[in-house]
Amino acid sequence: MKKQLLLFVMALGLSVPVFAQTKTDSTKTTDEEPPLDFSEFGGDIQVSTSTLNDGVKRYCTSKVFGISPTKLISLSYDYQLGFDMKANNMANPATSNLDTYSETQKVSSMHGLRFIANFPVISKNSLTVNLGATYMESNYQFANPASAMQSGLTRSLNAAALRSTGINITVFKPLNEKTFLLFQTSHDLNGDYRLGEFQSLGLLKHSALAVFGWRKHDRLQWGLGVSRTYRVGALNYIPIILYNYTSENRKWGIEAVFPAKAAYRRSFSPRSILLFGYELEGNSYALRNRSIYNGNFNELAFEKPMPHELELRRSEMRIRLTYERALYQFVWLSVQAGLRYNWRNSYNIDMGDSFRSFFSNDPYHYSNTATNPMYFQIGINLVSP
Repeated sequence: MKKQLLLFVMALGLSVPVFAQTKTDSTKTTDEEPPLDFSEFGGDIQVSTSTLNDGVKRYCTSKVFGISPTKLISLSYDYQLGFDMKANNMANPATSNLDTYSETQKVSSMHGLRFIANFPVISKNSLTVNLGATYMESNYQFANPASAMQSGLTRSLNAAALRSTGINITVFKPLNEKTFLLFQTSHDLNGDYRLGEFQSLGLLKHSALAVFGWRKHDRLQWGLGVSRTYRVGALNYIPIILYNYTSENRKWGIEAVFPAKAAYRRSFSPRSILLFGYELEGNSYALRNRSIYNGNFNELAFEKPMPHELELRRSEMRIRLTYERALYQFVWLSVQAGLRYNWRNSYNIDMGDSFRSFFSNDPYHYSNTATNPMYFQIGINLVSP
């Protein structure tokens, strides 16, 4: 099964920020880096602008029929079942005098809250600008106490959660009735900091994307672009393809931002939908080079180099089934389940905020692996009317 999953991942390509759906009179919702889902840029008008020759310039919207509902505020809880984590010392022993070791620790579970909120700054037919904020955390519960751990990685994950706090600005600019531009910048503070003890703003991760798109008709839109992203762990630059389609009978459709995510959508009613697909999640987390060992902070958790020079590259593919349903008026429930598959050497530790190409064979500072558990997520969302 691992070979099949690996082939599946290789075919899908590399990760990008996920587009977000906004409305001309509402806000957008992000899902990771922070995730951006292009479909949330649509307006309430469900049809193309008029082609009457009345002298008024017309602009396209970016919402297609049947697209997933726009989430304005989202609060969810993410839970992963147990898995094994194998931690090693430096991958390139020739550059260090550290003793060689290797240990495997059992992670009983990984869990955390995810909160997303979005606010309109400019909302009109010719221009939409949204400001978003995100917070996500991952708490690791190990079967063994810190005193039984040898690796700096497992000690640090046991001592403090991985957190990501960020803001993003998204601009949707329609050029006419058929074409549009999309821009986004996001700025995230990722690391093993505690709330109230934030890291230096000098460790912010800056991501960006630009897309040129076409709205062919009310059921199809697509676009091409490029992205600067940390979604595969290290900094990278990748092309992206947007594709949103709904069938003529409105019963099914495709929502994709390749290669970041893709899903087949089945609509049971306007207030009940099912999606099956995948999404790539990841980021680069600065580690403070400390962990709790026998009740005290252990500065030798990683020994060398200095704290601000170590970053954890986390990247995973989530193959998932998602069911969304309206509970009451604009309040929706979202339930998700699937497999978390480690993507591109997830949990390896690198030196600083460095660029690493997809074809690089350079050794990581610490080389680590983890098995692939099942995961579940449940959330409550306030959607746009």
